[in-house]
Amino acid sequence: MSTTAFTTAITQARDLLRWRSPLRTELWAARLTATLRPTEVRPLIRQLTEAGSPEAHLTLAALAVVDTAALDDDEALYDDSLAEPPTEDTWAHTNTDPQTGLPTTQEPGSKSLQEVLRDAGKEALRALPEWAGRMGQVVCEQAWYGKADRYGEQALAALRFRYPDGKEPHVLIVGIDQVNGGLAVDAVVEEPKFLDDLDLRPADPAVVAGRVLDAFEMTDLVLGAPIAESLPAVRPLALARARTVPDPVRQAPDDTVSRFLDLPDLPGAQEAFGKLVEFVGDRPLWWSPARVSRFLTSWLPREAILTEAAISAMPDVVRAWSRFHGGDPEVLQRIEADAPRLPALMADDSLAGLRKRMAQHDH
Repeated sequence: MSTTAFTTAITQARDLLRWRSPLRTELWAARLTATLRPTEVRPLIRQLTEAGSPEAHLTLAALAVVDTAALDDDEALYDDSLAEPPTEDTWAHTNTDPQTGLPTTQEPGSKSLQEVLRDAGKEALRALPEWAGRMGQVVCEQAWYGKADRYGEQALAALRFRYPDGKEPHVLIVGIDQVNGGLAVDAVVEEPKFLDDLDLRPADPAVVAGRVLDAFEMTDLVLGAPIAESLPAVRPLALARARTVPDPVRQAPDDTVSRFLDLPDLPGAQEAFGKLVEFVGDRPLWWSPARVSRFLTSWLPREAILTEAAISAMPDVVRAWSRFHGGDPEVLQRIEADAPRLPALMADDSLAGLRKRMAQHDH
């Protein structure tokens, strides 16, 4: 399989040398990374290093600038050209290729895959045209964040980049699921005009980059995460781009709640809003008819202890929060349907959860 990967890479790299496009080459390297199995990567690097052609150099340089962490495999540390895994004595005699700096026989654990690729890519760049050196050398100019859909069931994190020569400006846009815990579920790299049709707010690039990294980390933790088929081919470049942003802010709080300034001037409104904030948690952009209904008819009766004033103010607080989110008609209709039931539901002790019952008992 590694021979097939090598042949394919060389053929495609030949075309890329003619295109002379850093961005196109990086996108290609990300797709190539997505097609490789962990055990294929080190043999492929060895073949590319030995070939020494411009196409091989370009492939090594391009792979070195995208994220390959998912491909690091401890079992692939030895050279697959050997008939058997090397013995301890074999490891004792390592040689270094003077042209690439790569050991001809790897010491177990001596270099990670990223280190091997970084060294090989750095050496390969010396034999490539100047434009290839711009790969990975990007500056993040702006960032945006906001809803991907009318109910905020997905959020979009967008980062705009440019190369040092100003050519090929582009945006990375990552779809972050809100319903299932903040997973990265899709990503694209497009021209900046792609943002024209999106309703996103300007944001701090460090915060947006941190959200992208957090989202991909969350996806990695969920077995069988529901992601778009196209995501694996973009992921290596998306991660590499997010990491170029200086000092990404990890686990940054969403500022949606702090931007809400239209709390009704009613007795109990502040108390009511406190419970709404507790309910929306770290995903305040997600506000759909189903979530409104769950809040009013299920979560509040089960979890919340409220004064009569807060119960009375709650419908107006929820309406104001919904208008802040765009005043979707279906959301407002759901409030009108469910809010009249709230006093009776709050008074029904049989609906209280264990934590609420214990708190009531303590009082």
